[in-house]
Amino acid sequence: MRLAQCALLVVSVACAAGPAMAKGAPPPGPDGRALAEDVLPETSGGNPFTMRRWSPYVAGVGIGVLCWLAFLLSDKTIGCSTAFARSAGMLERLVRGKKVADKPYYQQFKPQVEWEWMLVIGLLLGAAASSLLSGDFAWQWVPLLWAAKAGSDPVVRWAVALFGGICLGFGARWAGGCTSGHGISGTLQLAVSSWIAAAGFFAGGIVTAVLLFRVLFP
Repeated sequence: MRLAQCALLVVSVACAAGPAMAKGAPPPGPDGRALAEDVLPETSGGNPFTMRRWSPYVAGVGIGVLCWLAFLLSDKTIGCSTAFARSAGMLERLVRGKKVADKPYYQQFKPQVEWEWMLVIGLLLGAAASSLLSGDFAWQWVPLLWAAKAGSDPVVRWAVALFGGICLGFGARWAGGCTSGHGISGTLQLAVSSWIAAAGFFAGGIVTAVLLFRVLFP
């Protein structure tokens, strides 16, 4: 019964979302104008798998449906940051062996491959497949905005990215969730803590962007 409900739900959303798939506003090009190939669905023949960008509204609905399916089929919420913590435990176990299991943290979050870990792998594979199908795949060591503001030295970029990733990981574990666990799964359940965390995500992102691109690298 659950599988039939899920199939009906997915088909209904797909049929409703098709015409609106390419109506999102893409980022502007170098001259400040929107790129025509990202706006017109005809450039990909209306095929969502070959579009460079989807409408953010359709993508948002799709994430919501994914949350429904996760609750319906597995009775679990969507989250990503815990998978990185489990991965750290698995790497530590290669060095320290079974002693890792004695840590209170890893007694709660066992260092093993589970569904969230596979979700992160699926995100990586899905992003790669999407970029390849749309013809948008390219190796880029330094993002264009960063290169324009702070230079094209990849070592500096990687060092800053590593520091930022450490801060994000620490904050996500301290808050008990990331933009997926709090920002998606928690807010859709109207959890007050998740709404506070989501507000903090936006505020922190704005402050960080201003510091980086208006103060440090104007």
